[in-house]
Amino acid sequence: MIQAIAFYLLATVSVVSALLVVTAKNPVHSVLWLITTFFSAAGLFVMLGAEFLAMLLVVVYVGAVAVLFLFVVMMLDVDFVQLREGYAKYFPLAAIVGLILLAEMIVVAVAAAQGGAARGAELIPATDVSNVEAIGRVLYTEYVYIFQAAGLVLLVAMIGAIVLTLRYKPNIKRQDIGRQVNRRQSDAYANVQAESGKGVTLEDLK
Repeated sequence: MIQAIAFYLLATVSVVSALLVVTAKNPVHSVLWLITTFFSAAGLFVMLGAEFLAMLLVVVYVGAVAVLFLFVVMMLDVDFVQLREGYAKYFPLAAIVGLILLAEMIVVAVAAAQGGAARGAELIPATDVSNVEAIGRVLYTEYVYIFQAAGLVLLVAMIGAIVLTLRYKPNIKRQDIGRQVNRRQSDAYANVQAESGKGVTLEDLK
C-alpha cells in the first residue's frame, strides 16, 4: 500500500514538473522544475531496485548538469520577448513531435500490459552481488572500450565549451596573466605630491 502511494505520488510529480519545464515562462524556473523531475525519477528508480540509476540522476544530472544549466541561464542576458516569439513559432512542430512520442509510449505500455515482448524481457537479478557491483563488472570488462570512448566524447565537448566561452569579444575585459606576472613594482603604485586643498586626478597617477 505504501509503495503504491509512493509510486503514484512520484509519478504525478514527475509528469507535472516535466510539463512545467517546457511551459514555464522563466528559464530559471524551467531548470528548477527540471531538477524536481530528476529527483522524482530517482525516487522511481529506487522503488524499481535500480539504485545505480537513481544515484546517477542525483549526482550527475542534478549535481552537475542541471546546476550548470542554472548557472548558464542566470548569467546569460536572456531576451524573454524574443524567447516567447520563438516558443510561439515552433510550438506546432513541438506539439506534433510530442504527440508522436506520446503515441509510441502508449503503444509500448499497451503491448507490455498485454504480455508482449516488452513484458517478456525479464531480468534475472544476481543474488550474490549488488546492482552497482553487477553494472561495474560488465562496464569495466565487456564495455570498457566503449566506456573510454564515451569519456573522450565528453572531454571533447568540454574543450569545445571552453573554446566557445573564451572566444574574443571586444566589450568584455579578460585577465591578462602575462601582464600581471611581468608587472614591475613601479607600475603597481605611484607617489604623487598633492597640493593642500586639492585632490588627485587620474592624469596625475600616470
